[in-house]
Amino acid sequence: MFRWISLPRVEGVAARQAHADLPEGTYERELGREGFYGPSTQMLHRHPPTGWISVEGPLRPRAFDTNQLTGTSVSPWDATPMLGNLSVKIRCWHTYSAMDHLVRNGDGDELLFVHEGSGHLYCDYGHLAFSEGDYLVIPRGTLWRIETSGMGVFLLIEASNSTYRLPEKGIVGAHAVFDPAVLDTPKIDDAFLAQQSDRTWRVLVKRRDRLSAVTYPFNPLDAVGWQGTLMPVRLNWRDIRPLMSHRYHLPPSAHTTFASERFVVCTFCPRPLESDPGVLRVPFYHNNDDYDEVIFYHRGHFFSRDNIHPGMMTLHPAGITHGPHPKALEAAKARSRTETDEVAVMIDARDALEVADLPRGVEWAGYVDSWK
Repeated sequence: MFRWISLPRVEGVAARQAHADLPEGTYERELGREGFYGPSTQMLHRHPPTGWISVEGPLRPRAFDTNQLTGTSVSPWDATPMLGNLSVKIRCWHTYSAMDHLVRNGDGDELLFVHEGSGHLYCDYGHLAFSEGDYLVIPRGTLWRIETSGMGVFLLIEASNSTYRLPEKGIVGAHAVFDPAVLDTPKIDDAFLAQQSDRTWRVLVKRRDRLSAVTYPFNPLDAVGWQGTLMPVRLNWRDIRPLMSHRYHLPPSAHTTFASERFVVCTFCPRPLESDPGVLRVPFYHNNDDYDEVIFYHRGHFFSRDNIHPGMMTLHPAGITHGPHPKALEAAKARSRTETDEVAVMIDARDALEVADLPRGVEWAGYVDSWK
């Protein structure tokens, strides 16, 4: 087991504590390792660390508007790829009706975030209703299909070659962020039993990103019962109770909802803003040098961003400083707001993410200039 060389030192002008009571006219930038879990140093600068004239090359911050995706599909395997690597695949799925087939992911666990719409999930384990703001965790190898009530818009996050687990709660205890008792599971109820039949059903199985079709002379969702510790679960963002401190701006890692081997999924929920007179009230400038950071904006007004609306997605590659936009920084100093109203999903990926070929108009090329 290796440990970082960690020798606390202070050089030149510095604040007494991180993220609070910064000397007048300075801007704080955090250099950290392992996301926000490892050692870090807080640099104080005379100028905003994002005050660039331009950024050229693969480290350029990027933004995408998924509202510009107009295609719909019955199958999640036809969803639009957005970003991915060997450990995680992020797709957007617009669907409008009941799936006429079943699917099984043989590559990894599937996480569906319901951005718009409502409906029903039918899977090996039974029936589970869902609505806007729900996470649906579907373990690898599970047979499933959904029926939507009108248009449904989903963010799909696949944990390739891995699984989802709950984050370590540490000193805050097992009930922190959300009580596991709020996790709902499928039921073998009347709706599930009613969909069982002897008509032909087709199953599309994804393995190594290739599809195989298996056809049955009956509906293979024909379970009559089950017992065990492996099952799909549902969690709505409204059941998340975010960790808060009125005297300190907590890092995104405090809002981790699910963890996988090479990435984490965090949820930003409405919360009171920090009220201590000297504390930062917006995310601090930082170099996330070990993780690519993706944020999907679900609803509300994201208080650290400008010109970002629900349905948009941003990518900040590892190695580029990022942080609040100028208007957000000024608004935080004015202290005109007392709470946030945003809901967003963040994926921090340990390995570099590749951007898929997207339709024209989906990417906002001017995002890199929004810090000017």
